[in-house]
Amino acid sequence: MNIQISYCLRALVLGTMVLIINLRTTSAQQSKKTAYLFTYFTGNNGTEESIRFALSNDGYTYRALNADKPVISSAVISSTGGVRDPHILRGADGKTFYMVVTDMVAAKGWDSNRAMVLLKSADLVNWTSSIVNIQKRFPNQDSLLRVWAPQTIYDKEADKYMIYWSMKHGAGPDIIYWAYANKDFTDLETEPKQLFFSPTNGPCIDGDIVFDQGKYHLFYKTEDSEKGIRVAVSDKLKEGYVARPGTVQQTKDPVEGAGVFKLNNGEGYILMYDVYTKGRYQFTKTKDFKQFTVVDHEVRMNFHPRHGTVLPITTAEAAVLLKNGTPERM
Repeated sequence: MNIQISYCLRALVLGTMVLIINLRTTSAQQSKKTAYLFTYFTGNNGTEESIRFALSNDGYTYRALNADKPVISSAVISSTGGVRDPHILRGADGKTFYMVVTDMVAAKGWDSNRAMVLLKSADLVNWTSSIVNIQKRFPNQDSLLRVWAPQTIYDKEADKYMIYWSMKHGAGPDIIYWAYANKDFTDLETEPKQLFFSPTNGPCIDGDIVFDQGKYHLFYKTEDSEKGIRVAVSDKLKEGYVARPGTVQQTKDPVEGAGVFKLNNGEGYILMYDVYTKGRYQFTKTKDFKQFTVVDHEVRMNFHPRHGTVLPITTAEAAVLLKNGTPERM
């Protein structure tokens, strides 16, 4: 299935920061990561459960593309009519993009979905998509109630793309599993295996793995005695994660959907998360994944995202996304 992103001819660049794309830059300049693409959805009703894009040139100020309307039709790519929790990844070749989303409509119930959607693109504009229904695809899934928040990471040792997500079976807790995608990124080629074993056996969702300083850091949300976002660390991608004590969110409000991305200027990482009961996002900054400083005063958006992810992109890639509109000069 092929899908092409649709854009409005007018740009919606608001606020104090302006995205300026110089189409005459050299190839070296165009290959440098100079901007950020934020993929997100906006809510639980109708077209809110769709993939949306926003751009930033500093990692803090984001402006929605396509008037904050869906860039890909959920009706076309999903089995339920809605998608949530988009995660986008740049492939190991540097030029292929992978996106995975939850195939779900909240109005049908939190235990209503069994599938995820896999998408692939060479230019961030044209996407192919495939639905993977876990209950239909694999045996022993009769008690499966939900499939949530898939993400993708490249396994260098196996030379494969590993998808990880949470599932709940019957009365059991949500557990984070993993499986390899096939070569074409249209299906899962291995049966789901448990990735993380919670020390409390509490529910774990919204996993996000970041490799830094020789360690894999798994950010995840738990609803056990310590509600919020925790971090587990391992030397290996698919096993051995040990949870650090405490939570890392810098708010007392409920949070979900942790997303970590590296700043292009080398100043560390941003951990962002969805403060979903307040309809806002919080951004924190870290260099060691232990100390997190709130930087909300630096963040500006002209939209209200729900659980999404940010991908550093090049000048050329940002130009492609902006080609149907010219940013307003402030």
